[in-house]
Amino acid sequence: MEAVRLRREGWCLLVFMALLVCVPSPAQGQVPAPRRLRFKLLSSGGLVVTWKEPKGDYDGYRFVYDNVQGGEEKALFVPKGETKILLKDINPVKKYVFKVFAVSGQKQSKALQGKYPGKERELESEGVQPQGGRESDPVEDLNEISGADQFVCTSTSIADIVILVDGSWSIGRLNFRLVRNFLESLVTAFDVDINKTRIGLAQYSGDPRIEWHLNAFPSKETVMDAVKNLPYKGGNTLTGLALTYILEHSFKTESGARPGVPKIGILITDGKSQDDVIPPALSLREAGIELFAIGVKNADENELQSIASPPIETHVYNVADFNIMSSIVEGLTRIVCERVEEQDKEIKKDVVTPEPQGPPRDLVTSEVSPRSFRVSWSAAPGSVQKYRVVYHTTSGTGHLEETTVDGSESSVLLTNLNALTEYAIAVFAVYASASSEALHGSQTTLALPAVSQVELYDVGHSTMRVRWSSVEGVSGYMVLYTPLSLEDVDETELRLPESVTDVHLISLRPDTEYTVTLYALYGDEASDPVTSQETTLPLPSPRNLRVFDVKHNSAKLSWDPAAEDVNGYRVGYVITGGIQTNEVKAGPVTSLVLKDLASSTEYTAAVFAVYDEGQSEALSGSFVTLALPEPLHPVTSDVSAGSFRISWTHPTDDVLLYKLAWEPLDGGDNKEVVVPGDKDTFLLTDLTERTEYEVFLSAIYKDGAESNPVSVLETTLDRSTTVAPTTTVPRFGLRNIAVDEETTSSLRVSWETDDSGTEQFKVSYRSLGGDGGRAETTMVPGTQRSVVLQPLLSDTEYRLTVSPIYMDGEDHHLSISSRGKTLPLASPRDLRVSEEWYDRLRVSWDPAPFPTQGYRIVYQPSSGVEGPLEMFVGDDVNTLLLLSLLTDTEYSIKVTASYTTGVSEPLEGTGKTLHLGVKGLSTYQVRSTSMCVQWQPLDQASLYRVTIESLLNGQRQEVSVAGSASRQCFHDLSPNSQYKISHYSQLQALEGPAVTTTDTTLPAPTQPPTTPPTTTPPPTIPPAKEVCKAAKADLVFLVDGSWSIGDDNFQKITRFLYSTVGSLDMIGLEGTQVAIAQFSDDARTEFNLNAHSDKESLLDAIQRISYKGGNTKTGRAMKHVKDAIFTEHAGVRRGIPKVLVVLTDGRSQDDVNKVSKEMQLEGYIIFAIGFADADYGELVNMASKPSERHVFFVDDLDAVKKIEEQLITFVCEAATATCPSLLMSGNTLAGFRMMEMFGLVEKSYSSVEGVSMEPGTFNSFPCYRLHKDALVSQPTRYLHPEGLPSDYTLTILFRLLPDTPQEPFALWEILNNNSEPLVGVILDNGGKTLTFFNHDYKGDFQAVTFDSPDIKKIFHGSFHKLHVAISKTVAKVVIDCKVAGEKPINAAGNITTDGVEMLGRMVRSRGRRDNSAPFQLQMFDIVCSTSWPSRDKCCELPGLRKEEDCPAMPHACTCSQDSKGPPGPSGPPGAAGERGEKGEMGPAGPQGVPGSPGVPGRDGPPGQRGLPGKEGPQGRQGTSGPIGTPGAPGAPGSSGPPGPLGDAGPPGPQGVKGERGERGDIQSQAVVRSIARQVCEQLIQSHLSRYNSILNQIPSQSVSVRPVPGPPGEPGRPGPRGPPGEQGASGRPGFPGSNGQSGRPGERGLPGEKGERGLTGVGMQGARGPPGPPGAPGEGRTGSQGPPGRPGTQGSPGRPGTPGSTGPSGPPGYCDQSACMGYNVRVQQLSPNAYQNYGGPASNQYRNFGGPAPNPYQNYGAPAPGNSEGQEEEEDEEEDPYAGYRAYPPQYHQQNYYPGPHGNTEVRSPRYPRGADGGHTSNGEPLENPEGH
Repeated sequence: MEAVRLRREGWCLLVFMALLVCVPSPAQGQVPAPRRLRFKLLSSGGLVVTWKEPKGDYDGYRFVYDNVQGGEEKALFVPKGETKILLKDINPVKKYVFKVFAVSGQKQSKALQGKYPGKERELESEGVQPQGGRESDPVEDLNEISGADQFVCTSTSIADIVILVDGSWSIGRLNFRLVRNFLESLVTAFDVDINKTRIGLAQYSGDPRIEWHLNAFPSKETVMDAVKNLPYKGGNTLTGLALTYILEHSFKTESGARPGVPKIGILITDGKSQDDVIPPALSLREAGIELFAIGVKNADENELQSIASPPIETHVYNVADFNIMSSIVEGLTRIVCERVEEQDKEIKKDVVTPEPQGPPRDLVTSEVSPRSFRVSWSAAPGSVQKYRVVYHTTSGTGHLEETTVDGSESSVLLTNLNALTEYAIAVFAVYASASSEALHGSQTTLALPAVSQVELYDVGHSTMRVRWSSVEGVSGYMVLYTPLSLEDVDETELRLPESVTDVHLISLRPDTEYTVTLYALYGDEASDPVTSQETTLPLPSPRNLRVFDVKHNSAKLSWDPAAEDVNGYRVGYVITGGIQTNEVKAGPVTSLVLKDLASSTEYTAAVFAVYDEGQSEALSGSFVTLALPEPLHPVTSDVSAGSFRISWTHPTDDVLLYKLAWEPLDGGDNKEVVVPGDKDTFLLTDLTERTEYEVFLSAIYKDGAESNPVSVLETTLDRSTTVAPTTTVPRFGLRNIAVDEETTSSLRVSWETDDSGTEQFKVSYRSLGGDGGRAETTMVPGTQRSVVLQPLLSDTEYRLTVSPIYMDGEDHHLSISSRGKTLPLASPRDLRVSEEWYDRLRVSWDPAPFPTQGYRIVYQPSSGVEGPLEMFVGDDVNTLLLLSLLTDTEYSIKVTASYTTGVSEPLEGTGKTLHLGVKGLSTYQVRSTSMCVQWQPLDQASLYRVTIESLLNGQRQEVSVAGSASRQCFHDLSPNSQYKISHYSQLQALEGPAVTTTDTTLPAPTQPPTTPPTTTPPPTIPPAKEVCKAAKADLVFLVDGSWSIGDDNFQKITRFLYSTVGSLDMIGLEGTQVAIAQFSDDARTEFNLNAHSDKESLLDAIQRISYKGGNTKTGRAMKHVKDAIFTEHAGVRRGIPKVLVVLTDGRSQDDVNKVSKEMQLEGYIIFAIGFADADYGELVNMASKPSERHVFFVDDLDAVKKIEEQLITFVCEAATATCPSLLMSGNTLAGFRMMEMFGLVEKSYSSVEGVSMEPGTFNSFPCYRLHKDALVSQPTRYLHPEGLPSDYTLTILFRLLPDTPQEPFALWEILNNNSEPLVGVILDNGGKTLTFFNHDYKGDFQAVTFDSPDIKKIFHGSFHKLHVAISKTVAKVVIDCKVAGEKPINAAGNITTDGVEMLGRMVRSRGRRDNSAPFQLQMFDIVCSTSWPSRDKCCELPGLRKEEDCPAMPHACTCSQDSKGPPGPSGPPGAAGERGEKGEMGPAGPQGVPGSPGVPGRDGPPGQRGLPGKEGPQGRQGTSGPIGTPGAPGAPGSSGPPGPLGDAGPPGPQGVKGERGERGDIQSQAVVRSIARQVCEQLIQSHLSRYNSILNQIPSQSVSVRPVPGPPGEPGRPGPRGPPGEQGASGRPGFPGSNGQSGRPGERGLPGEKGERGLTGVGMQGARGPPGPPGAPGEGRTGSQGPPGRPGTQGSPGRPGTPGSTGPSGPPGYCDQSACMGYNVRVQQLSPNAYQNYGGPASNQYRNFGGPAPNPYQNYGAPAPGNSEGQEEEEDEEEDPYAGYRAYPPQYHQQNYYPGPHGNTEVRSPRYPRGADGGHTSNGEPLENPEGH
């Protein structure tokens, strides 16, 4: 061909960047393609085409070219190694297309293609720059094509392109960078702009995420930046899920997708999907989205073909590796460009000029009824043919319903709906060829009318009647009833016609509480249930049990009959304290003889009445059988020298044998004989003459028991003695000698005689132990029959002989003898150690039962480091304070009782003094010549002595620091030396032992060469950013210091911290406080929040942070920040946002979810910054919501600069917000946690005076009882330093109590420094109204009052959740998530912060001092939004909680979803829904572990009066405290001695009847007793009395529970009179009862007065009288409180009560906190000076607010104006009761503060009180009725 003439000579290089079009086919395979196609036109007319050889194996090239205008295609083969060809047969003025293929065998590569433009294009000598190209150096090893060769789509058509990138683990970080390069080339080819082609991108692995939407970036540059910073995700490959995700999220109008614009989807993946891709790909294609699929490396080509749009040849690309992805760029972009152009033409061809179309507007519902409502709307534009109305239930259980109306209509009545059901409504405008978008709305139908006036009456043992008022329109009624306490009984159902409104329930169980539920039926639907409860009467028990005719083996019982229909009686009896029970069944009799009893044994008997329905409660009593009778009147006769006869009288008829034994009195053989029981005499023979014998006679009975022996003395005669017959008066001698009233030093001897001529008695006694000792004798007058022998030896047996002395002398033949034993010396009992302190202990004990001379206390260290010390106290002392002890030392303590005859055995115990030493002693900031030490301060320490000593050379330093200090630094140390640091804590003059630690200083640094001195320029402090000028927060950076960071990267982190912190403005208390912690395996605090008060020192400290190294334990580190840095000690401030920024480069090796969730719940704002290998999902879980503002991710620390600006902006915005962030019901909201700010949280409430913690709506929710006059308050500037927001919602969950006064009180209010109310909520318990008040923007006072029926519910005594939403125009009240009222108000002005905020303050206080009302408070939040009430689900209320919609309860057990829990109690039928068949009864759940003791149940009927216990020891006099409130039962403790009766408190007002509460857990006393029966009697006595006081008594005194008592404080003022003392010890055991039901505890009667201890009498003791009969049990009403009684004498403990049989099983447990924990209730007693005045108006009455108070939650009472400091006020002085409260709504100033009959709401200024100026409203208009009549 001829050469073409050019305007310039020489070479002209045409450079076109081309991307290969890859058409995969089975024949092609993966042959690498050639690269960089170039053209050079020779001056001779030839064209040289060159290219670069491909990477990989190939055999040669196939070169193809043809003329664009239809010339013949020509092909040439070029051998391997050649990379150019000279063409001489071309026409330079024509356009040509060139293609170069690399060939390997039968396969060839994708084409390298280019166009020669011909003569029409201006050519430069050096080449051509294509449009849109840019210069760039080619990267040969990545096979990139230079920008000069890049294809650019020049089409005017625009498109919406979404790229879906595989980010799974199989790609890897290096290859992902190649993906980014590929994406850059892809974006470069298109004209990207917000008004032109838009590009969005999503990345997927196991879960997809949107990296940016189509409308996210306005220009190509911003899209390119986003591509360069695209983070690598990691995970599995779920392509199908990702395709569905972009269809639902990316190709949406709100995401930037535009109608009428071509839609392109490009998938890039490297592997086979782990889920199905065909259905989601089909959905995308059917939605008009054209799909391209690009596979790399291991991609499945069949899967790619199933995803892509047809034709496959142009829509599927597959390359062998990531480094050759660039080879397909041109082909892909060219095809996409062409398809966009074709789609655009097709779309525009089909589009005709449409008439105006759109959805209807202004959806309104009306005419709402239970079964229908009307839907209305404004007409849609254009020619609407009809409207299509679609509706369905929002719960998703119903079917989709649809109706249509003509286009001229604008409303429709929807009928046949379900009652009380929310319906979602969508209205579409239907045009001739299209349908509009939907107009959405919702409406809830009304509830079906329920029955009313349900009454349970005519209640019997097994029946009751139910009646109710009829309801119009019902088809019938359904009655369900079931016993509350029985789990295995099915619910009984009765269906009744509409005419029946009274029904008789039969076959009920006696003494059982039934719940009766009534529904009104409307066809297949039922109304809301109405429930009532009633208890059937118990079966009558027998009465008046009497025991008489008691013998040693029998007793007779008698009782009054129970009822006429009794079938008989069951009598059971058991030995008291025994286990074996005997039972006798009797007919309808009223007496029974119990036989075959054991002698001298206490029995408990119970009589049950037996009926057809069961048996009654037991009538029980006890008795003691008599001792075995001894033989009577033993006498001797027929005395001779070798024999005498003994005779006696039979004691009873059932004696089996008699046993006779005799021996000489002076010693000798003992002889014994057994005599038949029918004999009454026996002749003793073979005796020694002139010898005194002692004869013992005892009776043996049929059961083998033997009586006590009786003895008689007789002396044989001399064989030479002749007895002359004389006439003498008969002498009967002595009989029935008895020894009793034993003590440690005395015995009482008594006898009987019928002789009248006895002048005296000689009583001889001697001990039988050891050598016997000599006999002692005492003479007793003949008229006396007893004598007390003393003093005797303790624990010694004595032989006692009584001989009569007549006129003619002593007759020893008639003597009688016996034996007795004195008691051992008794020891004191129950040694107790209390009041442990650092140098002292208190030792207490119970006195010995007998008078002593005193007690000796010996104590010494258990280790024996010191000798024993000894103290002696008198008999009247039973407690002693041991002083001057060693700290942290265990002492061995022994207490002995001293008697005149010796000392008792020691009572031993141990006690330990407290450790006077700090914890957590550790070193930090260790340098070569300095070292610092830190510790946790000891609250009680007054001074610390800290020494440091070198272990190398003995160098020593010592310093003393204040007791509040927590750190100390030492300087001038030797480098590379080990030092020992010793820390001593001092308390006044007491010093504790050393706490030590050791560490080594660093080696001395290498000194640099000396350089000339230079002037150091002053450091440059970065300027503050504008967004941070108002920032005020406590900001903590938690920095990852693990090994994976490295030294270089850690320096980058510190530079990032330096730059970020430098953006802040004011550092310190008045601005932002900053702390930094570094973590790896554990966390290290670099410096605390209060460490730096200026930016210069803070930045310097950041630069000095050293790299730590270790593993990655992020969870542990976050807990360290929460527990050690966000503390008052470390400088955290109240009411200031708490912000945490976490920087990490990897996945945590422990759990971060738990601690991050806890911190978010507590209001912390958490930012998470991840880089390198950090887990994005973990960052999302860790950070606050929304994640878009709180989660940042960069590839490496070099890119962290890109997020710095945005991070600083978000952090400073969080720090400058008027409302801090808090987490509520899983949502992050702006607001204030008022409970925490008032100190009403579990960790702080004990320091708030007048507050106790109790279970709330659920056991896992604690609530706090604010007792009367608690006056809980806090300074406003701590709670709302910036004031209140313009729009907010008060959220309060509370409960009014029976003792809440009827007068109005402020549930919450803010006062200024003159105690004038600024804003608040007032409850009027008497008038049943709620009032909100504030000052508007003009400063005028305004108030709105609500008195609807829903408002009145909150005064019924149960928990209710109140929302008061305040906007600029409206005040809306929501009760239990239901709107109760809405009234207009003016926009509010802001408040002053120089006053206080108070809870419960009475509007009108008694006297000059403030008063506050008692109530329970569970939740109090202020949310900075008025939409919160509509989103809140009231999850804290049992009746409204839905588990699927609510977050897990606090302290809940962890339950896996696949574990089955026990069946819950059946609830009432739900409204709506199709009626199904009755399901089978679920299986019974396993028995749960014992729960914590429940709260006291309802009052039951009075129990029977127990038998009086033995007199107990006298307790010490306690100080009178204020009347407390019932606490939750604690664990049973050991029983202490009862205290004296306290002063009587005034009776409380009668409370109103409360609403019926939720069903509580059943706790039967029988269960407690069955457990107690298995332990020893002593434990029963100590524990059972404690249980009785818990279960049957409401405590009336507040108790402060503190684990370690502090040192004694100053004496307080006398408190008011206290309540009655604790209940006495329990009585003797009763017989085990039948299974009982839970009763209502009765009112407790007042205890009677105890008598005074009498004086010790002098004189002889009289004979013991017989016991009196037991008195009848008393009954009566609770009287008024009596005056305090005098302390009674000490009593011994009574016998334990008999355990009842096991009660019924409780309800099944469920997965709730009750299986995990319970709340111990504590009450902080009110200080006697709790109402101290903080100064009058003239002074700064809040002067104590300046610094941190010792108690951060102390109550800051607001004094009434006019009170001057130090002025004493009289309680009974008459004052204006409304002084200081004139700014309240005027109705609270009138004597009748209840609202009028019309319930009008007034908005008034305090300048116009009621009745003033004729009555005007706030705008000056006259009131209709100024007088308010």
